[in-house]
Amino acid sequence: MTSALRYALPLAALASVTASSVALAASPPKDAYEDNCSACHQVTGKGIKGAFPALAASPLVTGPAPVLVSTVLNGRAGMPAFKDDLSDAELSGILTYIRASWGNKASAVTPADVARVRKAPPKARGLQAH
Repeated sequence: MTSALRYALPLAALASVTASSVALAASPPKDAYEDNCSACHQVTGKGIKGAFPALAASPLVTGPAPVLVSTVLNGRAGMPAFKDDLSDAELSGILTYIRASWGNKASAVTPADVARVRKAPPKARGLQAH
């Protein structure tokens, strides 16, 4: 075996393992939603009547993105705050996913949108349930 081949094989194996690790570290938005939100809002986005609101056909989900971002960052009406648990990229992926799932048709949310709301949240809408 030539010395070039002797080093090329382990490097190729290392590159494969590294690529797999990167893929696992970057969770797709659907998986991130399922990991962080589906216990309450369900995989179907239908929620649990009387306990957890539906995200499908929700005016909060399909309405102005900054209000939705602020709600998820800060929590509301029993919903936990995710500002310390999710990055701007993770949050934007989840919010874009729910705004385009279960018949919802709303624009994407970018990491820059989330960062803007983190810095200057929109004015509160009152203490109504989400």
